[in-house]
Amino acid sequence: MYVLRILINKKMIAPDHQPQVIIVGAGFGGVQAIQTLAKAQADILVLDRNNYHTFLPLLYQVAAAELEPEAIVYPVRSLLRNKPGVRFLMNEAVDVDLEEKRVRTTDHVFPYDYLILASGSSSFFFGIPGAAEHAFQLKTLEQAIDLRNHILYQYERALCENDPEKRQQMLTFVVVGGGPTGVEFTGALAELMHGPLAKDFPMLDIPKDVRIILIEATDRLLSGLPERLQSYAAQRLHQMGAEVLFQAAVSEVDGQAIFLKDGSKIPTETVIWTAGVRGEASPQTEGLLRGRNGRVHVQPTLQVAGHPEVYVIGDLANLEVNGKALPMVAPVAVEQADLAARNIMRQMRGQNPIPFQYRDPGTMVTLGRNSAVVNLGGHSFVGFIAWMMWVGVHLFKLINFRNRLLVIINWAWDYLFFERVVRLIIPPPKKKS
Repeated sequence: MYVLRILINKKMIAPDHQPQVIIVGAGFGGVQAIQTLAKAQADILVLDRNNYHTFLPLLYQVAAAELEPEAIVYPVRSLLRNKPGVRFLMNEAVDVDLEEKRVRTTDHVFPYDYLILASGSSSFFFGIPGAAEHAFQLKTLEQAIDLRNHILYQYERALCENDPEKRQQMLTFVVVGGGPTGVEFTGALAELMHGPLAKDFPMLDIPKDVRIILIEATDRLLSGLPERLQSYAAQRLHQMGAEVLFQAAVSEVDGQAIFLKDGSKIPTETVIWTAGVRGEASPQTEGLLRGRNGRVHVQPTLQVAGHPEVYVIGDLANLEVNGKALPMVAPVAVEQADLAARNIMRQMRGQNPIPFQYRDPGTMVTLGRNSAVVNLGGHSFVGFIAWMMWVGVHLFKLINFRNRLLVIINWAWDYLFFERVVRLIIPPPKKKS
């Protein structure tokens, strides 16, 4: 153990004459920071609890049995092969000493000259009883696989259930939150239920036994998009066989039902939570000023007040523009990562950092086969054209050619044959003793 620790430290810690930059998180922000900072004369250490980068916009398709998990992930070390100044350690940053300029992981302590915190976000349950314990989440690859296994296993269980009310409870799937993730997952789930699973389980009465319900606390889906796109999304989901409940605020989740504030109750064993996110709560940000949603307050340059060597980006950063916080989406993280990295290089050259200016690339939300809504540069698109735009952009944004090829093969198979090849329960559920 002692020899191993010395070896790791020799490889991970920079010589004294080179600035040491630590990047915490290998998500969209972390990867972009790596790409930009790789040009700098510095030793860069990347820390993440996983050794892969996940393409989060397609995570819901893993949960809906549309894509294999390996189609949307890419090894971090493969990204660093041609970047000799960058090192990666699969370890979790558990503490940051702002005064001593040190990051402590579960195994080591690393000094830094500059630090980029890009650890992302986690689900926010608004203090609703039972939600954190019983609702499924869609923030990590493991959560997506668990949700896929659960959905498929519910069908297997329903075959052996003779009580029609209990069977419908097993096959009622409630998605909480009418934002992009909730809308896209509801559409993907509807296509899975009324397509491949209807053929796999002909002995079940799919229209009668299966319910897909999207719950939204406000009076519209996709808040922030033009009303035309919101109405189209709601209408399209209804056509696909999903129920959309507006002004439906959740009061409790208990594993057997979801309760609404109007007193109604929906019996279900499957609640998927997409209603809220907050900055990743971790000891590494305890010494930083955080808002109600867990995001760290940053200056316009993305630096932390009083600590000009520390940058916070992406979902973890709280930066207001015109009195409104920037959205917690991948384009914001990518643009902030690029600026933070360039500001660090400016500081290395003795120059002042420059403020962040967000260029909104638009919003795209798919609603299943041949259907999507797109708001781009003040122009709105719906239907097949919007869907093709969505497909093209997401294929382009995937990090590697192999990932693009795997996604294209899965999408083409699904599109041509109305079939999904990932309907596997792996690992199988353990039998109770």
